[in-house]
Amino acid sequence: MKHRHGHPVRTASVCLAAPRQGSTMAHVLIPGLSRGSVGAICTQAASWALPTSTLRSLTLASVMRSRRKTDHLERTATVLRREVMAAAKVCEITHESPSVKSLRLLVADKDFSFKAGQWVDFFIPGVSVVGGFSICSSPQQLERERIIELAVKYTNHPPAVWVHNKCTLDSEVALRVGGEFFFDPQPTDAPRNLVLIAGGVGINPLLSILRHSADLHRDHKEKRRGYDIGTIKLFYSAKNTSELLFKKNILDLVHEFPEKIACSFHVTKQTTQISSELKPYVTDGRITEKEIREHISAETLFYVCGPPPMTDFFSKHLESSHVPKEHICFEKWW
Repeated sequence: MKHRHGHPVRTASVCLAAPRQGSTMAHVLIPGLSRGSVGAICTQAASWALPTSTLRSLTLASVMRSRRKTDHLERTATVLRREVMAAAKVCEITHESPSVKSLRLLVADKDFSFKAGQWVDFFIPGVSVVGGFSICSSPQQLERERIIELAVKYTNHPPAVWVHNKCTLDSEVALRVGGEFFFDPQPTDAPRNLVLIAGGVGINPLLSILRHSADLHRDHKEKRRGYDIGTIKLFYSAKNTSELLFKKNILDLVHEFPEKIACSFHVTKQTTQISSELKPYVTDGRITEKEIREHISAETLFYVCGPPPMTDFFSKHLESSHVPKEHICFEKWW
């Protein structure tokens, strides 16, 4: 199956996946959204609603037009989705890198939920092609604030062009969750270590998993209940440090939970000096087999997301190192 993190991707396997929800062709329309407030940035976005007729027209027209081409909906036709189709409103836009914009979207419908690592079908009024973007925020943030976050790399794909050139604060879209690449442990599950291996914009679903893991650990530490997660190690490679998305957020989690979370940034074409704050975490060159091999254990799950050559390389390396296939989860983007 395939979807996008700003590019198309293919899901190959799943770890700790709960039973699938929804149906590929099911479309459940929602009533108007309730009023609410989620802080200074998003307060004005909280009192709006897409009329049911508008949402119906947007959804059905996009599906009909999009399926005439080889794109996200067609490539993911066999992937089960949640049935909820939810309206969303853009409440913050940020330049994460020279080529990537992040969107924070308010989703007031409380029936809308997702698992860390999943993606959304992204329906845009006036754009016939449906986008597919991985969620990079945590499920708990949605529960607390009704906010999800997406990061979209610029390409000539119409949904990405819209995000970069036409999307503004208060822009309205519709979303539906799908995907079988996620981390969703239950409170009674055995503790697992995680190794997250990201290339470029493939960080998006892995950042969602990292943030979710931090939320789980925070809850277990403060409330003495819930899932007891093991250690989490993130390996993240990009062309240069300016293309390392969300590096401050990642380092904030490393500093908050040094006993649980560690990261290793890799750059392959760095031409400028690396800041003193980043330097201790940055290695020049690609992620190596040796680094990954040091983390192999019976209690460790591996999640890999990046360009196909990178994803193929590490998944095959892990298999040849006798890591069980059910402990290797990967997606590809290009």
